[in-house]
Amino acid sequence: MSTYLAVDFGGGSGRIMAGSIDQGRLTLEEVYRFPNRQIRMGNHLYWDFLALFEEMKNGLRLAARKGYAIRSIGIDTWGVDFGLIDAQGNLLGNPVCYRDPRTNGLPEEFFATTDVAQHYARTGIQVMPINTLFQLYSMCKNDDAMLRVGHRLLFMPDLFSYFLTGIANNEYCIASTSELLDARTRSWNRELIRQLALPEHLFGDLVLPGTIRGKLKADILEETGLNPTIDVIAVGSHDTASAVYAVPQSAAGKRCAFLSSGTWSLLGVELDEPILTEEVRLAGFTNEGGVGGKIRFLQNITGLWILQRLIAQWEERGIDTDYDRLLAAAERATIDSLIPVDDEAFQCPTDMEEAIRSYCLTHQQPVPASSGEYVRCVLQSLAQRYKQGMDQLNRLLPAPVEELHIMGGGCRNRLLNRFTQEALGIPVYAGPVEATAIGNILVQAIATGAIADRNEIIEIC
Repeated sequence: MSTYLAVDFGGGSGRIMAGSIDQGRLTLEEVYRFPNRQIRMGNHLYWDFLALFEEMKNGLRLAARKGYAIRSIGIDTWGVDFGLIDAQGNLLGNPVCYRDPRTNGLPEEFFATTDVAQHYARTGIQVMPINTLFQLYSMCKNDDAMLRVGHRLLFMPDLFSYFLTGIANNEYCIASTSELLDARTRSWNRELIRQLALPEHLFGDLVLPGTIRGKLKADILEETGLNPTIDVIAVGSHDTASAVYAVPQSAAGKRCAFLSSGTWSLLGVELDEPILTEEVRLAGFTNEGGVGGKIRFLQNITGLWILQRLIAQWEERGIDTDYDRLLAAAERATIDSLIPVDDEAFQCPTDMEEAIRSYCLTHQQPVPASSGEYVRCVLQSLAQRYKQGMDQLNRLLPAPVEELHIMGGGCRNRLLNRFTQEALGIPVYAGPVEATAIGNILVQAIATGAIADRNEIIEIC
């Protein structure tokens, strides 16, 4: 029985999942998990691509030793970040993390001379300082030598795939997060690229999910012990694109929304075509590429990042951070304070607890006095933000959303799920937890002819 490997890189960790399909049953197994972190060096915050690539190879070695009959490999990561390679295929520096401050204030500067409504009507992407457009704009402003030497721009999953196969191209779903595509034509916005004075040769061929990118290079085969027949397949390589592809279809034909719950929360629906109106732009929605030519019409919302930072701080102070204990304490708490989770104050503060405390004091709300109260404050604030997003979504769609599917690691947060259902007033379904890996594997299985459609999977275990 063929096995498909899903290599899934998240902001805090990476893992390799093995999936096999037999008579409508998808069986998953975690092969390897490893940490991911950002590293501050000099003036910038970087991803440690070299360590991540080595960890991926460690996982592939382990998969080979386990004796799986591996058919293919698919890679997904977070969005917007990238690396540059030169004409000889050498990596030009570690990729900079989207949380690096180099893009602060650049959207305002860029749109001082560019009509933002016309820009959105072409790109369809929510303007955010973290987007690739502004990262490259920053490099242009600083006359970054890498832009002069660079031969290809590769988004993170493209970069991993390149060093596995030697083939450089850009997968459509991840490229759509850049704010550099034409949303209607699903192609590079060459006019915008020229406006930014970026070298056009950086932007290579766009490939769709399900495209076979190539075979493993000889050095990778030697290092991992894998079979030379294994394909590397482009999946929905933005992790949310893979996760959305795994959302169960409503048997009753109801309009279903998704909420990808992790460090970021992404709330939206799948559409056949983008919505590019000014009303949509002002509501903060984005039109990202999806599997099967779909559009992921969604809002980017700060997710469990705030809680993750609180937990990290408490661990440093020696405070008990058992997740179940924290949720139980939050459930008992009675504090009703709310924070605007998307506010810049909570994006990357040196002390997240102090950022929440300061906001509550400034806005005359009760200040959390325990870890349980901090957790409750964050979770009920997230639920209210989801309600705001759902209300906006319903105003933009021809018919309201009737049910919400929460997938990803955050779907295990039962208290947040309860707050969300209470706030939205519609059925909320949790799972699948492994949505990203499932969607990744489904695209591979379809590409190799093992199944014809995702609906053939009737059981996941």
